[in-house]
Amino acid sequence: MGTRTDTQSPAQHLADSHDLIRVHGARENNLKDVSIEIPKRRLTVFTGVSGSGKSSLVFDTIAAESQRLINETYSAFVQGFMPNLARPDVDVLDGLTTAIIVDQQRMGADPRSTVGTATDANAMLRILFSRLGKPHIGSPQAFSFNVASISGAGAVTVERAGKSVKERRSFSITGGMCPRCEGRGAVTDIDLTQLYDDSKSLAEGAITVPGYTGGGWNSRLYSESGFFDPQKPISRFTKKELQDFLHREPTRMKIAGINMTYEGLVPRIQKSMLSKDREAMQPHIREFVDRAVTFTACPDCEGTRLSEAARSSKIKGISIADACVMQISDLAAWVRDLDEPTVAPLLGALRHTLDSFVEIGLGYLSLERPAGTLSGGEAQRTKMIRHLGSSLTDVTYVFDEPTIGLHPHDIQRMNDLLLRLRDKGNTVLVVEHKPETIAIADHVVDLGPGAGTGGGTVCFEGTVEGLRAGGTITGRHFDDRARLKESVRKPAGALEIRGATTHNLRDVDVDIPLGVLAVITGVAGSGKSSLVHGSIPADAGVVSVDQSPIRGSRRSNPATYTGLLDPIRKAFAKANGVKPALFSANSEGACPTCNGAGVIYTDLAMMAGVATPCEECEGKRFQASVLEYHLGGRDISEVLAMSVDEAEEFFGAGEARTPAAHKILERLADVGLGYLTLGQPLTTLSGGERQRLKLATRMGDKGGVYVLDEPTTGLHLADVEQLLGLLDRLVDSGKSVVVVEHHQAVMAHADWIIDLGPGAGHDGGRIVFEGTPADLVAARSTLTGEHLAAYIGA
Repeated sequence: MGTRTDTQSPAQHLADSHDLIRVHGARENNLKDVSIEIPKRRLTVFTGVSGSGKSSLVFDTIAAESQRLINETYSAFVQGFMPNLARPDVDVLDGLTTAIIVDQQRMGADPRSTVGTATDANAMLRILFSRLGKPHIGSPQAFSFNVASISGAGAVTVERAGKSVKERRSFSITGGMCPRCEGRGAVTDIDLTQLYDDSKSLAEGAITVPGYTGGGWNSRLYSESGFFDPQKPISRFTKKELQDFLHREPTRMKIAGINMTYEGLVPRIQKSMLSKDREAMQPHIREFVDRAVTFTACPDCEGTRLSEAARSSKIKGISIADACVMQISDLAAWVRDLDEPTVAPLLGALRHTLDSFVEIGLGYLSLERPAGTLSGGEAQRTKMIRHLGSSLTDVTYVFDEPTIGLHPHDIQRMNDLLLRLRDKGNTVLVVEHKPETIAIADHVVDLGPGAGTGGGTVCFEGTVEGLRAGGTITGRHFDDRARLKESVRKPAGALEIRGATTHNLRDVDVDIPLGVLAVITGVAGSGKSSLVHGSIPADAGVVSVDQSPIRGSRRSNPATYTGLLDPIRKAFAKANGVKPALFSANSEGACPTCNGAGVIYTDLAMMAGVATPCEECEGKRFQASVLEYHLGGRDISEVLAMSVDEAEEFFGAGEARTPAAHKILERLADVGLGYLTLGQPLTTLSGGERQRLKLATRMGDKGGVYVLDEPTTGLHLADVEQLLGLLDRLVDSGKSVVVVEHHQAVMAHADWIIDLGPGAGHDGGRIVFEGTPADLVAARSTLTGEHLAAYIGA
């Protein structure tokens, strides 16, 4: 055997020279010709104030192009069924690897979607019960609450030896769906007293449903139907008349010479109102639905969604319904005790999935938890589960603030997971604001210096030490530590919660002080949101700002979402003596060529669609005649192109003075959105910007108590200071502010802290501390106390 005598290393193989992802000339959203090199197989964290362009660079440029190139490897036929992805606005993207995106998009709010169905754990449990369950009731679909049991029989014609032969065939499908609630676990109950006043007759306006009052067609349908006397009070209706009024099947009839379909009031309301998404309803209809409809657990299946047969089959005394209700950490222990060689591979996969839940800090969930009720952070971690045991290497994992919704105690665990993915040889790109996660980065890219048009450039690239020493906003604030307040405010009263048992709460009694800044803390899953959203009485004048996403198309913008466009349209109409509808790009003033979109979309089937600016209106979205009307020397398109700060000045004084518009603009500036343009599509806003836009909108609501669910989500360290100033102003103006929060700066700033725990799921749900932040730090009796003490350096 020959031996090497020279000590020189062999020349690097050409294939090993592609160790960088190169981005050149990125201009997506607010990026200004960004050019950057990102090392592969390292953990790179992207920082910068909210709206500085982090997501535009990481998600809309690097990850989007990677996904588009992968889609192009499929045949044109397959691409026709896939979402079309346009090529990002960038000159060169080099060295890309397959991107796996784990974002904060909330999971669908479909009532049939649960944690189990979203992660394949349910599918594996169904197979397990179909093989081992006693008595045996059928295939895996016999345990699925999304499959209904059906059977049928009849004659079929079969061609045999050149002859048509009739044969009798029968079939049956055994599903696991509860027939009463159709697998939803809840039945809707309508409170009839909210639909009509039975002391009045129809002629006197007995129906109290929105849209059925005041003699319109809806009310005439009932009063002129001929099924009952419209002059007779409903309380004196016979059984037959009441049945016709409330539950009659659809019946064709003529009313005032017009053909119409009469239907009982209850099914009519169910079709017109209850089948709609609650978020998409107009406020007065949503209020009515909340008042009139109660969701109660299905009495037949007791909320398990499963049929009696599916619940009767058991393994070691546990049915699939019992397994889904268990806390996942307990279910994992139960599965570990099953020893059945015939299904060993299945048990191995199921154990791995359940252990991943526990490892990632979601062991407190149960598989039957509806996916739509998970917070943004929980949804993101649920999506991470399928990647934890993956054997893939040389993949780019892209995370969007993976520490959202995590207590400081859990952040260390998340950091370990990110480092483990990197150590397998993967490139990990993380958009993040928390210093604890930035600190573990191999490479940091800081975008800024400001937000919106003031951002979009790379301010710093390098190591964490270099960032600390650099003069960027992130570098200056990196080691910021909030101090405890010298003195705390005295409460002006208390909001009493007695015997709270929502989800995992253990009969909690607590007084939330009013007139102060109260912060509710605890590890993820300890019961904070259950206490705030599930137990505060609805009549307490509460304005709740949660993490539910803003719904809006590319036609929606801050002006339409906040209601700002109404006073602006009216001011333009009044100044020019024309009607307000002309000043809406979604109404009469829209450019006829592009219908007010500003761009013309050309669909190219399986190729990415092309959007070209409309030549008629040059992207201004309005008819030329509308742009001739001015207010304070500006036309409507110029006003929509203004930033919030400019518009606040414009509508605050002079000829264009509009107090109603100025008030909304002040609120937008208060939450730190002064840089946003009024006409910027909502689809281009970052997560932090959307959260603050919602806060600004709700600040105009009348209510004495503001409940905010993690308002620091998506906020840079510098933005958190501004948020604390806003919370102080709210409290000083006489409001009560209750914040569910994990950020230590907000805890330190509180007047009163309520800490839940000590753990998550059935290990939580109790109050472990009530008092001032100083007392919490001094006692150090809880996890929160320990981390807060470490944070402020006590």
